[in-house]
Amino acid sequence: MTMDHGYNEEDHPNTFNKYALCCAIVASMVSIVSGYDTGVMSGALIFIREDLGISDTQQEIIAGILNVCALVGSLTAGRTSDYIGRRYTIFLASILFMVGAVLMGYGPNYAVLFIGRCVCGLGVGFALMIGPVYSAEISSASSRGFLSSLPEVCIGLGILLGYISNYILGRHLSLKLGWRIMLGIAAIPSVIVAFGILAMPESPRWLVMQGQLGKAKKVLLQVSNTTQEAEHRFKDIKIAAGLDENCNDEIVKPQNSSQGQGVWKELILRPTPPVRRMLIAAVGIHFFEHATGIEAVMLYSPRIFKKAGVISKDRLLLATIGVGITKVSFLLVALFLLDKVGRRRLLQVSVGGMIVALTVLGFSLTTVDNSNEKILWALILSIVATYTYVAFFNVGLGPVTWVYSSEIFPLRLRAQGASIGVAVNRSINALVSMTFISIYKAITIGGSFFMFAGMSVIAWFFFYFFLPETKGKALEEMEMLFTKKSKEKNVAMVTDSTHNV
Repeated sequence: MTMDHGYNEEDHPNTFNKYALCCAIVASMVSIVSGYDTGVMSGALIFIREDLGISDTQQEIIAGILNVCALVGSLTAGRTSDYIGRRYTIFLASILFMVGAVLMGYGPNYAVLFIGRCVCGLGVGFALMIGPVYSAEISSASSRGFLSSLPEVCIGLGILLGYISNYILGRHLSLKLGWRIMLGIAAIPSVIVAFGILAMPESPRWLVMQGQLGKAKKVLLQVSNTTQEAEHRFKDIKIAAGLDENCNDEIVKPQNSSQGQGVWKELILRPTPPVRRMLIAAVGIHFFEHATGIEAVMLYSPRIFKKAGVISKDRLLLATIGVGITKVSFLLVALFLLDKVGRRRLLQVSVGGMIVALTVLGFSLTTVDNSNEKILWALILSIVATYTYVAFFNVGLGPVTWVYSSEIFPLRLRAQGASIGVAVNRSINALVSMTFISIYKAITIGGSFFMFAGMSVIAWFFFYFFLPETKGKALEEMEMLFTKKSKEKNVAMVTDSTHNV
């Protein structure tokens, strides 16, 4: 595949398009509801346990079932978005959130709460997959990191709103009413987002994939700053879709036209070397995002602070709000670093900081665990280490995961390739959230964070060896980037063999 590089975005410094920004913000708003559900559940569990009298095992199940269902949702979302489009897939995610929130808000018993959580989980799977993909497909190479990380920022904002909701509603409403309103109120923004999505344009790359060139060109003119930029992007997308770059028909039949058929074979059964490398990178980064323990901190932070010595329920919820503020603050910092510093460097700095913070957290919690009295320095160190870990995670690994996996796959494989990554993400998320209580009871809470520190060390080396830098590369150049890396690896192996002989 040959790309025309007559147009260079670096020669046009004002490449940030306001209309593309608005589209990405609206598409990302569904992630606020997803994040809210995660954040509010961390505090709601305290009240649900007291009201419904559920066990630790039931708590683990209700916390983790969302991610099991999100796994199903994410695998379905790839094919769905190829069939009905990116925009209507976001609309569907909003409707699922609305139905799930209503069921949980009603929640007369554990069974109905469980069903509502499952429906929300399907919505989470759809939202996590489609938000970054849509944002990546409407953005230019120079602003893709910023726009594609907006869904992750919105998740962080949603988590923070969930924590604040816990604190306010938990203090001022009765036990039976409080947690139900905490969970059910998410139905309102879901409806607003559903209608807002309908005012957005469809992804130009999906439109080209369907042969709707006239509509695609119109959208590209809206999300590009100049006609020259729009024409350049349009030409590259047509080539990626298997069309003649000079074709100007309104509607055509693309050479690689599909609504998802045959993609699984191309991804899993018979991948080319570059596609195999892309899949390894996407699966790996999603695996390590949660294998390094972030869900344990975000979902069970009240338990961590209680173990460290914070006893008051109000102080527990306030300390948890601090976690949310830290998350959002450093996600905002990451927004402006992704397109300047690059994905690889942010990952290396981020995971390096996480290793240190997790080690310190494991040490301080172990000290508290082995003492019969309250140790003030260990309590302070535990809180500082928790906040430091959240900060380093959200300045790098958190947002880069979603940006990277949404941008590396070729057009024909992007939606379902991203859905595989999200499926792995949700699987590990579910595993951590549903087993964390059992794990820390088996190896102590300090031991569990030493385990996460060890996983972070492995993650650092994986990112160093398997993830090439994608900053500033057009989506249509990714296959060449990973082909280049594959060739470099083969040349190195041949050179080593020749040297040994």
